[in-house]
Amino acid sequence: MRRARRGPGLLGTVARTAVVAGTASAVAGGVSSAQQASAQQRRQGLDAQAQLAEAQRRAEVDAQVAAALATQAATPPPPADDVLDRLTRLGELRAAGVLTDEEFATQKARILGT
Repeated sequence: MRRARRGPGLLGTVARTAVVAGTASAVAGGVSSAQQASAQQRRQGLDAQAQLAEAQRRAEVDAQVAAALATQAATPPPPADDVLDRLTRLGELRAAGVLTDEEFATQKARILGT
């Protein structure tokens, strides 16, 4: 007398476990890919914001320089002490990182009138 089996047996259990594990791996891979894509989008957004902020800062500096040039063109040449003060302030702006070396050289030439 054989007893009737109850349940799928060892082979059925192994097969079901393999299917569940494969599904879990596929879902985990999909979640990981989605997280990576989301992180990349955030990085790109931050990069775009940084570029926009830099462009705005440069536009502000350009506007300040243009205003200073307009004022300078309308006034007589400054005394030597004023030139020294302006060059000193210009050097401080470069040291603080507000002006690049190229911007510094351009403004220095304008102050000196060369």
